[in-house]
Amino acid sequence: MSDIQIAPSELKQKLDMGETLMIVDVREPWENQICAIAGSKLVPLNTVAANVKTFEGAGEIVMYCHHGMRSLNAAAFLRRQGIENARSLTGGIERWATEIEPGMARY
Repeated sequence: MSDIQIAPSELKQKLDMGETLMIVDVREPWENQICAIAGSKLVPLNTVAANVKTFEGAGEIVMYCHHGMRSLNAAAFLRRQGIENARSLTGGIERWATEIEPGMARY
């Protein structure tokens, strides 16, 4: 699982190149209302297991949360379910806001 994490700069590069990615926010709805990565889908962590079929057959999946721990757990869970293309955004949306979108609201 050495490739389970992806740096914000690498994700930004993939997005800029037009790669098809499923970006999944595993935070709570109230957190998503504060800020979110454009085009991401909200699937709170406590609903990931119930939504496994949503991820089957998807291309690369990048999950994120506030600081990267919940999304790392979610990506590891999906990999254990056989979804090998699940990854976690290193440092979460906090690092994304710091490095990629400095004008993004933070909490």
